[in-house]
Amino acid sequence: MRWRATKKRGKKEHKSTLPLLTIAPFQRRLKAFVVDSFMLLMPILYIVFYLIYGSREGFAAHMLQGWLLILIPYGFLTTLFLKRNAQTPGYKAYDLVLIDLKTGQRATLTQLIVRYILLLLTAVSILGLFVPLLRKDNLALYDILSQTAPIPK
Repeated sequence: MRWRATKKRGKKEHKSTLPLLTIAPFQRRLKAFVVDSFMLLMPILYIVFYLIYGSREGFAAHMLQGWLLILIPYGFLTTLFLKRNAQTPGYKAYDLVLIDLKTGQRATLTQLIVRYILLLLTAVSILGLFVPLLRKDNLALYDILSQTAPIPK
């Protein structure tokens, strides 16, 4: 009996240094993405379609180059907003903040770049978009792999 009591006292409990985080609901993140699309992506699309290529037909003739001209500036702007404030305009509209899951602080530049690349790969694979709907913690595949999470502010 005494041996068991000693064994119990010797065990150390591992407590997380972070408080229990509430991940933002999928619907709020989707709404924030729509706001970001209109505020950041649409102006870039307009510039590429009409100022660079002259029309949608010109864009269609050089589609790969056109998408690079769209996605690189969009990724740069998104990463810039997230690095500076931990929020994009859409995240700000819906009171969301992107954090590092390990530290609870703002995500690092490396994490943000990895997150954006994984976001593009997830968007290409339609199945990757449904991951947050299947998980209890609502984390997307790119959030899991980049160790980031959008939380309510």
